[in-house]
Amino acid sequence: MLPGLRLLWLPPPAVMALTGGLMWLTRWLAEPSSSPWTPWLALPPLAAGLLLMGLAVHALRRAGTTVLPFDPQQASRLVTEGVFGCSRNPIYLGDLLLLLAWGAWLGYWPAFAWLAGFVVYMNRVQIAAEEAALAGRFGAAYQAYRARVRRWL
Repeated sequence: MLPGLRLLWLPPPAVMALTGGLMWLTRWLAEPSSSPWTPWLALPPLAAGLLLMGLAVHALRRAGTTVLPFDPQQASRLVTEGVFGCSRNPIYLGDLLLLLAWGAWLGYWPAFAWLAGFVVYMNRVQIAAEEAALAGRFGAAYQAYRARVRRWL
């Protein structure tokens, strides 16, 4: 195990599902009236999130490195091209866009408060552990990449 790698007890897809469930529960408990136009607001972030995630997975596979964030020490190459040149975490950014789309689909704006919790958890737990693992594995190259490219956008 690389230095700084903490036990990640909840994988990112589960964090996303939990956040989405809390958003749904918030809406369900409030029983708001829905508007016929709110589902249409979900389409742009849904499309952007899926595209971003697809481009990131393609870049990782093309580089021949792991796509799974559960075991960042399995990374065989530091990928800095394509969408990784704009965001160090394009898949998590895609997750956030999908949650934004879900919130728009639900049509209950207070449910968006859960997005802040998603970002805080991802920053403090998942991304922090991955960054420590990548810094241990790729050293100065990762530090230069980290200085050049922002964490989210």
